[in-house]
Amino acid sequence: MSLFLLSSSKELWTMKPKIGIIGGTGIYDPNLIKNAKELKINTPYGFPSDVITVGELAGKMLAFLPRHGKKHTIRPTDVNSRANIFALKKIGVEKILAPSAVGSLKEEYKPGDIVFVDQFIDRTTKREQSFYTKEKVCHISIAEPMCPNLRKNLIDIANKLNFKFHEKGTYVCIEGPRFSTKAESRMFRSWNADVIGMTLVPECVLAREAELCYASISTITDYDVWKDRPVSASEVALTMRANAEKVKKVIMMAIKYLPEDFDCQCRKALCDAFL
Repeated sequence: MSLFLLSSSKELWTMKPKIGIIGGTGIYDPNLIKNAKELKINTPYGFPSDVITVGELAGKMLAFLPRHGKKHTIRPTDVNSRANIFALKKIGVEKILAPSAVGSLKEEYKPGDIVFVDQFIDRTTKREQSFYTKEKVCHISIAEPMCPNLRKNLIDIANKLNFKFHEKGTYVCIEGPRFSTKAESRMFRSWNADVIGMTLVPECVLAREAELCYASISTITDYDVWKDRPVSASEVALTMRANAEKVKKVIMMAIKYLPEDFDCQCRKALCDAFL
Protein backbone atom coordinates (compact mmCIF):
# COMPACT_ATOMS: atom_id res chain seq x y z
CA MET A 1 0.00 0.00 0.00
CA SER A 2 1.33 3.45 -0.92
CA LEU A 3 2.51 5.78 1.79
CA PHE A 4 0.73 8.60 -0.03
CA LEU A 5 -2.96 7.79 0.17
CA LEU A 6 -5.06 10.79 -0.88
CA SER A 7 -7.32 12.28 1.77
CA SER A 8 -10.97 11.29 1.57
CA SER A 9 -11.93 14.89 2.38
CA LYS A 10 -14.28 16.15 -0.33
CA GLU A 11 -12.94 19.69 0.00
CA LEU A 12 -9.34 18.64 -0.59
CA TRP A 13 -10.32 16.39 -3.47
CA THR A 14 -12.30 19.06 -5.35
CA MET A 15 -9.71 21.85 -4.97
CA LYS A 16 -6.97 19.89 -6.80
CA PRO A 17 -3.93 22.20 -6.49
CA LYS A 18 -1.52 20.46 -8.88
CA ILE A 19 1.24 23.02 -8.34
CA GLY A 20 2.87 23.49 -4.95
CA ILE A 21 5.17 26.29 -3.84
CA ILE A 22 7.52 25.72 -0.93
CA GLY A 23 8.51 29.31 -0.29
CA GLY A 24 11.73 30.62 1.12
CA THR A 25 12.48 33.87 2.88
CA GLY A 26 10.58 36.86 1.48
CA ILE A 27 8.36 34.88 -0.91
CA TYR A 28 5.23 34.54 1.23
CA ASP A 29 2.60 37.02 0.04
CA PRO A 30 -1.02 36.17 0.94
CA ASN A 31 -2.29 38.96 -1.32
CA LEU A 32 -1.20 37.06 -4.45
CA ILE A 33 -3.65 34.20 -3.95
CA LYS A 34 -7.39 34.59 -4.61
CA ASN A 35 -10.17 32.67 -2.84
CA ALA A 36 -7.58 31.38 -0.42
CA LYS A 37 -8.28 28.69 2.14
CA GLU A 38 -5.90 27.54 4.83
CA LEU A 39 -5.51 23.81 5.40
CA LYS A 40 -4.05 22.39 8.59
CA ILE A 41 -2.93 18.90 7.72
CA ASN A 42 -1.48 16.22 9.95
CA THR A 43 0.76 13.53 8.47
CA PRO A 44 2.44 10.34 9.74
CA TYR A 45 5.53 12.55 10.19
CA GLY A 46 3.86 15.33 12.17
CA PHE A 47 2.60 18.71 11.02
CA PRO A 48 4.13 20.69 8.12
CA SER A 49 5.99 23.96 8.70
CA ASP A 50 2.71 25.89 8.70
CA VAL A 51 -0.82 25.76 7.32
CA ILE A 52 -1.02 25.24 3.56
CA THR A 53 -2.71 28.08 1.68
CA VAL A 54 -4.72 26.80 -1.29
CA GLY A 55 -6.25 29.18 -3.81
CA GLU A 56 -6.11 30.66 -7.31
CA LEU A 57 -3.23 32.36 -9.06
CA ALA A 58 -3.16 33.15 -12.78
CA GLY A 59 -6.39 31.20 -13.17
CA LYS A 60 -5.04 27.95 -11.71
CA MET A 61 -5.16 26.28 -8.33
CA LEU A 62 -1.99 26.15 -6.28
CA ALA A 63 -0.83 25.32 -2.79
CA PHE A 64 1.64 27.48 -0.88
CA LEU A 65 3.66 26.34 2.12
CA PRO A 66 6.21 28.63 3.88
CA ARG A 67 9.28 26.47 4.47
CA HIS A 68 10.37 28.19 7.70
CA GLY A 69 6.85 29.09 8.85
CA LYS A 70 5.11 32.39 8.14
CA LYS A 71 7.24 34.19 10.75
CA HIS A 72 10.49 32.44 9.79
CA THR A 73 10.81 30.70 13.15
CA ILE A 74 12.00 27.26 11.99
CA ARG A 75 15.74 26.59 11.69
CA PRO A 76 16.90 24.84 8.48
CA THR A 77 17.71 21.67 10.45
CA ASP A 78 14.25 21.66 12.03
CA VAL A 79 12.21 22.06 8.83
CA ASN A 80 9.93 19.00 8.76
CA SER A 81 10.50 18.24 5.08
CA ARG A 82 8.88 14.81 5.30
CA ALA A 83 5.65 16.35 6.61
CA ASN A 84 5.85 19.20 4.06
CA ILE A 85 6.25 16.90 1.03
CA PHE A 86 3.75 14.32 2.33
CA ALA A 87 1.08 16.98 2.94
CA LEU A 88 1.48 18.51 -0.53
CA LYS A 89 1.28 15.07 -2.16
CA LYS A 90 -1.77 14.25 -0.04
CA ILE A 91 -3.80 17.20 -1.38
CA GLY A 92 -2.96 16.40 -5.02
CA VAL A 93 0.16 18.43 -5.81
CA GLU A 94 2.18 17.01 -8.73
CA LYS A 95 4.81 19.74 -9.30
CA ILE A 96 6.80 21.67 -6.70
CA LEU A 97 8.52 25.01 -7.31
CA ALA A 98 11.00 25.68 -4.52
CA PRO A 99 12.42 29.20 -4.19
CA SER A 100 15.32 29.68 -1.79
CA ALA A 101 18.01 32.24 -0.97
CA VAL A 102 21.63 31.20 -1.53
CA GLY A 103 25.14 32.58 -1.32
CA SER A 104 27.54 32.61 -4.26
CA LEU A 105 30.76 30.60 -4.44
CA LYS A 106 31.86 32.04 -7.79
CA GLU A 107 32.61 35.55 -8.99
CA GLU A 108 30.37 35.18 -12.04
CA TYR A 109 27.37 34.07 -9.96
CA LYS A 110 26.40 37.55 -8.78
CA PRO A 111 23.99 38.83 -6.12
CA GLY A 112 20.60 39.27 -7.74
CA ASP A 113 21.09 36.39 -10.21
CA ILE A 114 18.72 33.43 -10.37
CA VAL A 115 20.21 29.93 -10.50
CA PHE A 116 18.28 26.89 -11.70
CA VAL A 117 20.48 24.41 -9.89
CA ASP A 118 20.75 20.91 -11.32
CA GLN A 119 23.08 19.22 -8.79
CA PHE A 120 23.82 19.28 -5.09
CA ILE A 121 26.55 18.28 -2.64
CA ASP A 122 25.09 17.26 0.70
CA ARG A 123 26.92 18.45 3.80
CA THR A 124 24.01 18.00 6.23
CA THR A 125 24.31 15.57 9.13
CA LYS A 126 21.07 15.59 11.14
CA ARG A 127 18.20 15.21 8.65
CA GLU A 128 16.08 12.17 7.80
CA GLN A 129 16.12 11.78 4.01
CA SER A 130 13.59 9.00 3.45
CA PHE A 131 9.94 8.21 4.11
CA TYR A 132 10.81 4.52 4.24
CA THR A 133 12.37 3.90 7.65
CA LYS A 134 10.52 0.77 8.84
CA GLU A 135 9.37 -2.15 6.68
CA LYS A 136 11.22 -1.14 3.50
CA VAL A 137 14.47 0.47 2.44
CA CYS A 138 14.14 2.84 -0.52
CA HIS A 139 17.26 3.30 -2.66
CA ILE A 140 15.97 6.25 -4.64
CA SER A 141 17.98 7.39 -7.66
CA ILE A 142 19.00 11.01 -7.27
CA ALA A 143 21.65 11.25 -10.00
CA GLU A 144 19.60 14.07 -11.55
CA PRO A 145 17.86 15.58 -8.51
CA MET A 146 15.73 18.16 -10.35
CA CYS A 147 12.91 17.45 -12.80
CA PRO A 148 14.49 18.24 -16.21
CA ASN A 149 11.17 19.26 -17.77
CA LEU A 150 10.27 21.61 -14.95
CA ARG A 151 13.74 23.17 -15.05
CA LYS A 152 13.51 23.66 -18.83
CA ASN A 153 10.17 25.45 -18.49
CA LEU A 154 11.51 27.72 -15.75
CA ILE A 155 14.59 28.57 -17.84
CA ASP A 156 12.35 29.48 -20.79
CA ILE A 157 10.29 31.73 -18.53
CA ALA A 158 13.37 33.50 -17.12
CA ASN A 159 14.51 34.07 -20.71
CA LYS A 160 11.18 35.65 -21.61
CA LEU A 161 11.34 37.89 -18.56
CA ASN A 162 14.91 38.91 -19.51
CA PHE A 163 16.23 38.09 -16.04
CA LYS A 164 19.91 37.40 -15.37
CA PHE A 165 20.10 33.69 -14.60
CA HIS A 166 22.29 30.59 -14.75
CA GLU A 167 20.91 27.46 -16.39
CA LYS A 168 22.93 25.14 -14.17
CA GLY A 169 24.55 25.17 -10.78
CA THR A 170 25.85 22.88 -8.07
CA TYR A 171 24.34 23.69 -4.68
CA VAL A 172 26.28 22.88 -1.50
CA CYS A 173 23.73 22.22 1.24
CA ILE A 174 25.12 22.83 4.71
CA GLU A 175 23.47 22.05 8.03
CA GLY A 176 23.23 25.59 9.34
CA PRO A 177 21.97 27.70 10.89
CA ARG A 178 25.51 29.06 11.17
CA PHE A 179 27.31 30.25 8.07
CA SER A 180 30.56 28.71 6.83
CA THR A 181 34.06 29.50 7.98
CA LYS A 182 36.42 30.92 5.37
CA ALA A 183 38.25 27.60 5.26
CA GLU A 184 34.99 25.74 4.53
CA SER A 185 33.95 28.25 1.91
CA ARG A 186 37.30 27.96 0.12
CA MET A 187 37.00 24.16 0.22
CA PHE A 188 33.55 24.31 -1.41
CA ARG A 189 34.99 26.56 -4.11
CA SER A 190 37.75 24.02 -4.73
CA TRP A 191 35.00 21.45 -5.42
CA ASN A 192 33.77 23.70 -8.25
CA ALA A 193 30.42 24.25 -6.52
CA ASP A 194 28.46 27.34 -7.50
CA VAL A 195 26.12 28.30 -4.65
CA ILE A 196 25.60 27.46 -0.99
CA GLY A 197 22.42 27.16 1.06
CA MET A 198 20.73 25.25 3.86
CA THR A 199 17.40 23.88 2.62
CA LEU A 200 17.62 21.95 -0.66
CA VAL A 201 18.37 18.64 1.06
CA PRO A 202 16.39 16.57 1.98
CA GLU A 203 13.51 18.47 0.37
CA CYS A 204 14.31 17.52 -3.22
CA VAL A 205 15.19 13.93 -2.26
CA LEU A 206 11.83 13.44 -0.53
CA ALA A 207 10.02 14.97 -3.50
CA ARG A 208 11.64 12.31 -5.70
CA GLU A 209 10.55 9.56 -3.27
CA ALA A 210 7.03 10.98 -3.48
CA GLU A 211 7.30 10.83 -7.30
CA LEU A 212 6.75 14.57 -7.66
CA CYS A 213 8.33 16.90 -10.21
CA TYR A 214 10.57 19.33 -8.29
CA ALA A 215 12.74 22.27 -9.27
CA SER A 216 14.66 24.80 -7.22
CA ILE A 217 14.64 28.53 -7.98
CA SER A 218 17.76 29.69 -6.15
CA THR A 219 18.30 33.42 -5.83
CA ILE A 220 21.70 34.80 -4.86
CA THR A 221 21.73 37.32 -2.01
CA ASP A 222 25.48 37.80 -1.54
CA TYR A 223 28.93 36.28 -1.99
CA ASP A 224 29.81 33.65 0.58
CA VAL A 225 32.54 34.36 3.12
CA TRP A 226 35.36 33.28 0.73
CA LYS A 227 35.25 36.73 -0.83
CA ASP A 228 37.04 39.27 1.32
CA ARG A 229 34.33 41.86 1.00
CA PRO A 230 32.10 42.72 3.98
CA VAL A 231 28.38 42.51 3.30
CA SER A 232 25.98 44.46 5.50
CA ALA A 233 22.65 43.07 6.67
CA SER A 234 20.85 45.97 4.99
CA GLU A 235 22.56 45.19 1.67
CA VAL A 236 21.51 41.54 1.87
CA ALA A 237 17.94 42.51 2.81
CA LEU A 238 17.72 44.87 -0.17
CA THR A 239 18.90 42.12 -2.55
CA MET A 240 16.48 39.63 -1.01
CA ARG A 241 13.53 41.96 -1.60
CA ALA A 242 14.53 42.49 -5.24
CA ASN A 243 15.01 38.74 -5.68
CA ALA A 244 11.60 38.01 -4.15
CA GLU A 245 9.90 40.20 -6.76
CA LYS A 246 11.71 38.35 -9.57
CA VAL A 247 10.75 34.97 -8.15
CA LYS A 248 7.11 36.00 -7.85
CA LYS A 249 7.08 36.92 -11.55
CA VAL A 250 8.69 33.60 -12.51
CA ILE A 251 6.17 31.69 -10.40
CA MET A 252 3.18 33.57 -11.80
CA MET A 253 4.25 32.84 -15.38
CA ALA A 254 5.06 29.25 -14.52
CA ILE A 255 1.63 28.66 -13.04
CA LYS A 256 0.02 30.23 -16.09
CA TYR A 257 2.02 28.39 -18.76
CA LEU A 258 3.30 25.11 -17.30
CA PRO A 259 1.95 22.07 -19.17
CA GLU A 260 -0.56 19.95 -17.29
CA ASP A 261 1.61 16.84 -17.60
CA PHE A 262 5.27 16.09 -18.22
CA ASP A 263 6.62 13.00 -19.93
CA CYS A 264 9.37 12.41 -17.37
CA GLN A 265 10.62 9.75 -15.01
CA CYS A 266 9.76 11.61 -11.79
CA ARG A 267 6.37 9.89 -11.60
CA LYS A 268 8.06 6.48 -11.90
CA ALA A 269 10.91 7.04 -9.45
CA LEU A 270 9.93 4.18 -7.14
CA CYS A 271 9.75 1.52 -9.86
CA ASP A 272 13.35 0.33 -9.34
CA ALA A 273 13.97 1.72 -5.85
CA PHE A 274 13.32 -1.41 -3.80
CA LEU A 275 15.42 -4.58 -3.64
